[in-house]
Amino acid sequence: MLAELGKKLAERWLSLLVLPGALYLAVAATARALGHSHPFDLHRLTDQITEWANAPAAGSAGGQVVLLASVLGGAAAVGLVAQGLGSVAEQLHLAADWRTWPAGARSLARQATARRQTRWGAAAEAWRRHRDGAARARTRGPRVDPAARHAARATMIHISPERPDRPTWSGDRIHAVAVRLERDYHLDLAALWPHLWLVMPDTVRTEITAARQALTRATTLTAWALLYLPLAAWWWPAITITAVLAVTSWRRTRCAADTYATLLEAAARLHARDLADHLGLDPAGPFTHESGGALTRHLTPSPPPLPPDDTPVIGA
Repeated sequence: MLAELGKKLAERWLSLLVLPGALYLAVAATARALGHSHPFDLHRLTDQITEWANAPAAGSAGGQVVLLASVLGGAAAVGLVAQGLGSVAEQLHLAADWRTWPAGARSLARQATARRQTRWGAAAEAWRRHRDGAARARTRGPRVDPAARHAARATMIHISPERPDRPTWSGDRIHAVAVRLERDYHLDLAALWPHLWLVMPDTVRTEITAARQALTRATTLTAWALLYLPLAAWWWPAITITAVLAVTSWRRTRCAADTYATLLEAAARLHARDLADHLGLDPAGPFTHESGGALTRHLTPSPPPLPPDDTPVIGA
């Protein structure tokens, strides 16, 4: 078991840190060797690599061991930096706590959220007009072409599935799960989820874990884009690499956030009754607002008691 565990840890260390870091070091060496004046000169690159290989330090066994250890260590270090930046990028993409950001970033996030709310409001109003027009037409008999209504709804969802509360689409996509569960069942997702996770089948947890890991990998691409950007100071094609990674990260993050949010909502809707059964609430009939409200009240911890009036205040 320990041998297999060691193999899996080595594989993850190699795939997540060393290989991307080694590729980064290779591109950095290429940028250093070619520069702006000869960005695609393969002959120049091979000559430079040959010169490095013929160095006295690289000719001895000890030098080769040191070189290999340095490359592996440098690649792992770059990978760790990318993982750290990826965590920051994920916080920016999801923006769950943007109201606690520093003043400057919080102001920018508030402005972005307000702009998205204005755009969403206009799109939602257009969709409602088409929907109400279709409903009135049905009362008269003829059915109107739904293409315009579907296009209006797609425009609204492209901005945000629900009224924007965060400065990014990915953040609002996940926030929409909490909004819908509260509206449909009076369920508080934050209070529900830790308990729900413990009663869900392993297959469901596996799917949700895989979706969450895909979201993390997608946001880590943003970190790699930031790491490749400084190389453009020596080698201008690095700008292209940065742009490709940034666009890929943006698209993958949106897709991963959508998949993750879809699984969260589906799991909550499918297994909320199971959790209620485990807690002895056992709602009769369909799961309703009353059932969800009772479950939320049962799972929400009580607030801390207020201190008595004669308790001294520290620092007073």
